[in-house]
Amino acid sequence: MKKIWASFLVLVLAVGVLAACSGEEKSSGDGKGTIKIGGIFDLTGGTGDVGTPYAEGAEAYFDFIKDEKINGYKLELIGDDYAYKIPEAQKMYQKLKSKDKVSGILGWGTGDTEALRQQVAADKLPYFSGSYSENLKDIKESPYNFLTAASYSDQARSALKWIKENHSGGTPKIAFLYNDTAFGKSPIEDGKSFAKELGMEVVDEQIIDVQALDATSQLLNMEKKNPDYAIIQQTWGATATILKDAKKLGIDTQFIGLNWATGEGLIPLAGDAAEGFIGVVTHAFPYEDLPGMEEIKKYLEDNGEKLEDKNQKFIQGWVSAKIMVEAIKIADDPTTGEGIRKGIEQLKDLDLGGLAAPVTFTADNHAGTNKIRLAEVKGGKFEVITDYISY
Repeated sequence: MKKIWASFLVLVLAVGVLAACSGEEKSSGDGKGTIKIGGIFDLTGGTGDVGTPYAEGAEAYFDFIKDEKINGYKLELIGDDYAYKIPEAQKMYQKLKSKDKVSGILGWGTGDTEALRQQVAADKLPYFSGSYSENLKDIKESPYNFLTAASYSDQARSALKWIKENHSGGTPKIAFLYNDTAFGKSPIEDGKSFAKELGMEVVDEQIIDVQALDATSQLLNMEKKNPDYAIIQQTWGATATILKDAKKLGIDTQFIGLNWATGEGLIPLAGDAAEGFIGVVTHAFPYEDLPGMEEIKKYLEDNGEKLEDKNQKFIQGWVSAKIMVEAIKIADDPTTGEGIRKGIEQLKDLDLGGLAAPVTFTADNHAGTNKIRLAEVKGGKFEVITDYISY
C-alpha cells in the first residue's frame, strides 16, 4: 500500500510540474488557473517620459479585468522597468520566460524588441511592443511580433502624403530630425524614399539626442536648407527642446512629430513654442468623447482617479493590453504562446471604441493597421484635424 501511495504522489507532482511549465498557474478556485503576461517597460530611461504613462495604462487595464474570468482564466501582468537598456531587457525577458512562465509579453523599445525577436520566435511568445518599427512587419523574421498601431514608416508616409495634398507654393522641402537609436532611425530611410516618390525634395536631416537639452546647432544647420516641413522622430523631451530652440531662433518651418513626439506631455515642456505643432495621433486623447473612453473613466473613478489626469500615452498602453486580452478571449488554447498567437490572428476589424483605429491580424500580416490621425496644438491643446488617414 505504501508503494502505491508513493507512486500516486510522484504522479501528482509530475502533473503539477507539467502544468507550471505550460505558462499557466493552477488555482484551487472555480477557475482554470492564472495566465501570466510579461511587461518590459521604460520608466526611468531615455524614453521614460512617454514610457511611464504607457506602462501605467497597460497595468491599469489588467487591474480593470482582474476579477474576470477570461476564457476561464484569471490574467496577471508581471511588469518591470528596464530603463531603456537592451541588456536589461534581455535579462528581464529571460526571467519572464523561465521563472514567471509568461504566455505573452507587452514590450517597449525598438532596439530591445528587434534584439529579442529571434528569441521570441524560438520561444513562441506573442510580443506586443511599444515600438512600431517597420522591421517587425517581416513575418519570416518576426513571426511572434505584432504591431498594434501604424508603423513609424507608415506614420511618416501618411504625414508626407498629407503634406503633399495640403501644401501650396511649389515643391515641398522636407527635413528629418531624429535621435541616433534604433527607434530614432527606424522610419528615416523609408520616409526619405517616400518623399522623393511623391516628388518632394529632401533637403536635410539632423541627429538630435533623445534626451537633448539643446538643439541650437542642429537647427541652425537645418535653417540653411530652409525646409518647409521637418518630420520629428523623438519623444516629448527632445521634441520640446527642438520647438523651443526653433522659436528662439525664429525658424518658421512647420514641425510634424510622429506618435511618440505627440501628446499632452509635450505642451508644458514646450510652452507656447508648441503652438502650431502638428503630431501623428495613433490613439485617442482622454478628453475625446468616445464610446471606448467610458470603461476607462469608470475604472479610474472606482479607484479614486480622474480621466482628466491621464494622457494619450496612458490610453495607448490600455489599448495594447486590451488587444492582447481580446485575443486570449477567443484563443482555443490561451495558456500557450502558440495558442494566443492563433487567437491574435483571428482578430478582424477589432472595434476599440474609437480609442484607436480598428485592428486586423492574419497569419500572413501582423501589422494591425496603417491608419493615423493628425492633431495640431491650438490654444495650448491638441485638436484633431483629420479623420483616420493612410498613405
